[in-house]
Amino acid sequence: MGTGFAFMGRQKEIIVGGRSRKIDLLFYHVRLRCYIACEIKVKPFEPEFTGKLNYYVSAVDELVKAPDDNPTIGLLICSDMDKTDVQWSFRGITTPMGVATYNNIRIKDVLPTQEQLKERMELLQKELRATKRLMKKASE
Repeated sequence: MGTGFAFMGRQKEIIVGGRSRKIDLLFYHVRLRCYIACEIKVKPFEPEFTGKLNYYVSAVDELVKAPDDNPTIGLLICSDMDKTDVQWSFRGITTPMGVATYNNIRIKDVLPTQEQLKERMELLQKELRATKRLMKKASE
């Protein structure tokens, strides 16, 4: 996510009215001094996603946030979105929330290949052996 983010949990459970609900990802941003509630959808944006995210942001503000923290921010990440759908869905909502897409990222283009992982492991093993030799010499 970037500098300043602390991971607080995946499927972070909150209980409201005796009912368990789970936030996909919860972070705390150290510099902003606020929680970030993230909902991830594997399909295009739907207006009803806004209500759910707004609910989670409100729940974190009420149940998790400390009095000196800033208001929680909601982030909805979905496969695609229509700008008009998003704008109309957020009209009248003052909760700090945003929508992002991941449709332009192909996982296999981002992850290292099996060969790259093997090369990296071999390099790390060589470095570890060299460090052990140096430590052994230093202790003699």
